[in-house]
Amino acid sequence: MDVKTGLFYFFSIVLLFAAFRVITARNPVYAVLYLVLAFFQASALWLLLKAEFLAIALVLVYVGAVMVLFLFVVMMLDIDGKVSREGFWKHFPLAAVVGVLIALEMAAVLMGGFRVNEEPHTAALVGKAAREFSNTRELGKLLYSQFLYPLEVAAAILLVGMIAAIALTLRSRKDSKHMNPADQVAVKAKDRMSVIKMASTQTRPLDDSAAAQIAENKA
Repeated sequence: MDVKTGLFYFFSIVLLFAAFRVITARNPVYAVLYLVLAFFQASALWLLLKAEFLAIALVLVYVGAVMVLFLFVVMMLDIDGKVSREGFWKHFPLAAVVGVLIALEMAAVLMGGFRVNEEPHTAALVGKAAREFSNTRELGKLLYSQFLYPLEVAAAILLVGMIAAIALTLRSRKDSKHMNPADQVAVKAKDRMSVIKMASTQTRPLDDSAAAQIAENKA
């Protein structure tokens, strides 16, 4: 076994361990940190496959932006682990069926000709052609030519998910004050402020105790 194969198995083992800890960690913050570790290991596997652009994009987009946002949200919400674990065994059969189905699909894909020591077709390039080869350009050609329709379907699914998340969270709360922006724009100056005419000086009326005190002083 060469060094590349050893690194592949090492990164794969750490990736599987981190993915397992994501779903078994009791603390949500630890689960997010384990997910960050899983993304780093997946990025290392992309580097072994000579897909540098995908590796860097995975680190910058998911680790540098998405997971940092997830970590901030989890720490701000202060999620109670006991509440999140309620009803676990109630939904366990459905989750087990989905997990087994995903595992079978991944096994079918991996057993269809996956080899660790396979080299990309760039190994056949020599000289100037090898130096001018770009993973980013080849990925763009594949995405916008051969896989154009799957890319559009994925974009539509993400758009639907984003709209659904906004619709689920955008609800009226009784403990918050709400003001219609249209009413704020349509308001006039006379509705906001009223001018009252008052005399410059006014005599304050005396009460009984103050009047008695003044009378005593005069006497």
